[in-house]
Amino acid sequence: MNLKLCTLKKNIILLSFCLLAFGIQSQITATGKYLRFDEKAGSDTVTVFMFNNITIDTQISFTGNGTVFNWYKYSDLNNSISNQPSLLPDDATGYVLEVDGKRTYIWVLDYKNYLPVYNSIGAENNPSNQCENLNVLLNANIPPLTYKYFSGTSGQLPRDFTVAYKTLKWDGSAWANQDTTAVVTMPITQISISAPLKNTTFSITGDQYAADLGVTPEIFTGPEYSAVAVKFHLTTAVTTRTEKNEDMRPSTAQPINYSAPIDVQFLSNANEPVTQFYKWEIFKGTEFIISRTDKDQRFTFTDAGVYKVRLKVSNSTCSYTDSIEVTTTLSAIYAPNVFTPNGDGNNDEFRVAYKSIISFDCWVFNRWGRLVYHWNDP
Repeated sequence: MNLKLCTLKKNIILLSFCLLAFGIQSQITATGKYLRFDEKAGSDTVTVFMFNNITIDTQISFTGNGTVFNWYKYSDLNNSISNQPSLLPDDATGYVLEVDGKRTYIWVLDYKNYLPVYNSIGAENNPSNQCENLNVLLNANIPPLTYKYFSGTSGQLPRDFTVAYKTLKWDGSAWANQDTTAVVTMPITQISISAPLKNTTFSITGDQYAADLGVTPEIFTGPEYSAVAVKFHLTTAVTTRTEKNEDMRPSTAQPINYSAPIDVQFLSNANEPVTQFYKWEIFKGTEFIISRTDKDQRFTFTDAGVYKVRLKVSNSTCSYTDSIEVTTTLSAIYAPNVFTPNGDGNNDEFRVAYKSIISFDCWVFNRWGRLVYHWNDP
């Protein structure tokens, strides 16, 4: 029973000490442009202050209530370096602040001493493997933002850099330029991205702390990359027929499934000038119908059936293929067996409804077999 009480008392004392330490930590501030990170690893804690250019006016200060202050360096707890609430810090240095016998731990970084130095950025020289994705190679000297706990354990603040380039994006009716970015956490030396669809340059800038510290980061740009990836967005324009009595006449809707004849213009919409060659093929079922090499093409489907229109675009390195189906229905004609052209508004017209009529001729005879009327427009 006494042992349990002793343990409980010990835990309460430890908790009280932790709360006091946290209280000291939470009442520390600094002057000038800085970022603060409260880091923890197991039972170790440290407050990291990152300044933009430490000067004689830079200070770390305790703003809470206290009577006795002592500042020490990690490396020497026997000699206090200050007995004031504030301290002028040095880069890459660990400090112990003791307030009325309670300690907290601080590490200092001066950002200007850790600026990145870029050497090169550009696409890997491997065009034949860049039809879908490519590797962007990065070469830079990025000093690590290392800090230490009082126990000697090291930690490191992540450094994220932004790689920017241009590509094309299909907006539903045309290609549009798209600015694209990828975030890289250094010290990664290469990233894989979707292959750009246009010539572009790659640039790198960062890190994520620069803007918050009021630093204008350098933008480093590599040489122009010549795109090899090809792509298209196949669209169609169907000639619309306006006859009122035609059933299932073509329109601009997709998929194409109408009565013949269907006159269709096929637009490739490839990413020129990267795309250089075009190959159109039309099949009816498995039967090959036609092959063409124009950028766009027009074709009239006169027979019923299911057709595949396939396009392959390419250059000397890459190719891309896609297809659409066109379905045409069987011919049909629907003619009334009576009409009464007496002007009463009921059945006054003899109008034929039809599907897939290419040519039309109609004759009307009276009951005695005499030709009354002939026409060839349905």
